[in-house]
Amino acid sequence: MNDRSDADTLFDYLGLGEYETTALKGLLTHGRSTAPNLAEATGIPNARIYDVLDELADRGFIKVIPGRPKEFQPKPPEEILDRAVENRQQQFESFRAELDDIRDVFLDTYESTYQAASEDLSPTEELFHVVDVGEPSEAETRTIYRNAQDTLNVMTKSLEYFESIRPALTAATDRGVNIEMLFLHPTHLSEHNAEIQREVLRELRSSFPSVGIRFSEQPLPWRGTLADPSMDYETGIAIVLVEEKDVPLHMRQAAVTENGSFVAGLKRYFDLVWQYESADIDDVVDL
Repeated sequence: MNDRSDADTLFDYLGLGEYETTALKGLLTHGRSTAPNLAEATGIPNARIYDVLDELADRGFIKVIPGRPKEFQPKPPEEILDRAVENRQQQFESFRAELDDIRDVFLDTYESTYQAASEDLSPTEELFHVVDVGEPSEAETRTIYRNAQDTLNVMTKSLEYFESIRPALTAATDRGVNIEMLFLHPTHLSEHNAEIQREVLRELRSSFPSVGIRFSEQPLPWRGTLADPSMDYETGIAIVLVEEKDVPLHMRQAAVTENGSFVAGLKRYFDLVWQYESADIDDVVDL
């Protein structure tokens, strides 16, 4: 894929319509323009062009230059990206405020009915629930990262979902959460997965130097993430995927548990491998 195609994928994240995307690309490519000239250059209907440009201006992606006729100028690319982040953060804050407005009513309405409906759950049903591997499991993992207060322990082959959890990882390190990641030794990986692992490790060492990294010398029977376990078995949450070589990844499910005893057991296993059956990163890979 060429550089332009790679860069153009960014527009998918800006939440723009087809005409807004076309107009912004046109301005970034050709520079300041009047609305009629931009409409002619891009094929956007004249009846739509002013609404399209007003939308881009409202989002802070372009500037309106007064005059007769007025002109429209794109913001610098880096400023567009920064503004897109600000817009998304503002949307989230608005969403959270709306939820806060109805939180008490929602809880008063459904908390008691939930408790009554949950009384008949079996011990197994209370122990864990399952989610599909892929975006559902990654979403659960991000939630664990975001809510972790003290510790995060990760067992993984190559952390191939790194980009998916990167913002949550950044937030966790900023909060001072102690994070340890136990990777599978590259001798147990295919060449493809070993290369993915090396790329992720380079980024971790560069951008997340506080994260502890070691390598399991033996194959891992399960992979996953656990947070904030306690040895009194009162707290902790984990998501776990067991090794099933004959089952395609897209057909697997991961187990999520908040059972303090279960999470403490996972933590004990993690610590034993970390201390007695793992190697330091500098002894395994040359980054």
